[in-house]
Amino acid sequence: MSADLTQVLAFETDCHIFDGCGFPGPGLHSFLFEPLWGNADGNGAYFNKPMLLALLGSVIIVGFFWAAFRKPKVVPGKLQMVAEAGYDFVRRGIVYETLGKKEGEKYVPFMVATFFFVWMLNLWSIIPVAQFPVTSIIAYPAVLAAIIYVIWMSVTFKRHGFVGGFKNLTGYDKSLGAILPLVMVIEFFSNVIVRPFTHAVRLFANMFAGHTLLLLFTIASWYLLNGIGIAYAGVSFVMVVVMTAFELFIQAVQAYVFVLLACSFIQGALAEHH
Repeated sequence: MSADLTQVLAFETDCHIFDGCGFPGPGLHSFLFEPLWGNADGNGAYFNKPMLLALLGSVIIVGFFWAAFRKPKVVPGKLQMVAEAGYDFVRRGIVYETLGKKEGEKYVPFMVATFFFVWMLNLWSIIPVAQFPVTSIIAYPAVLAAIIYVIWMSVTFKRHGFVGGFKNLTGYDKSLGAILPLVMVIEFFSNVIVRPFTHAVRLFANMFAGHTLLLLFTIASWYLLNGIGIAYAGVSFVMVVVMTAFELFIQAVQAYVFVLLACSFIQGALAEHH
């Protein structure tokens, strides 16, 4: 792998406008990292920055909830209150609203863990030093979506059996008459291929685009710091602040949507076929 493809940031610190160098915009190289350990040439295992951030994110989430609930009190302290609010938001606002209390209770721990894990991986984008959303690498949303897909399919066939599960996935309804075969093909393709694919890509694409925009305005702020360009650098820096605030909102929304869709898939699997 060439050196220019493994740099973390897409700009050089001594490059400014009017210095004879072009604008070094972000690109795919901004999402590639040198291994912190091992070799990334395909000849062995390796460990890089996104993997480290994913691991740290897991430790932070587990540590936070362990600290909040290891000695729960009837009158909660601040940490327990925040943890309970987050847990209750996912339980009541997403799981119960989608699956109902009776069916949804068993899925609450998994959905809470998924929500906060995705949110934490997104949040790394605006945390100093880290400054990279792990979910902007497609492998992470893909694996999470695959886990949910396995749960969805398992619940479908466990609840309805093989024939009933197939009908559930294909939208079988004999009242549709002659168009039933066409509907079944479309529904099968949608449920088995398209929905899990878009579930992963939606999260990935939003975080990839958001990080690219943040990089673009950050690099521009530095690049324009020369001569009359300083005035434009100020505008670009304002956009960095605005985009950071907007990204903070999008990060939470994407975690919410990811878990909401997961619940909707399971809700469809649990629905009785008519």
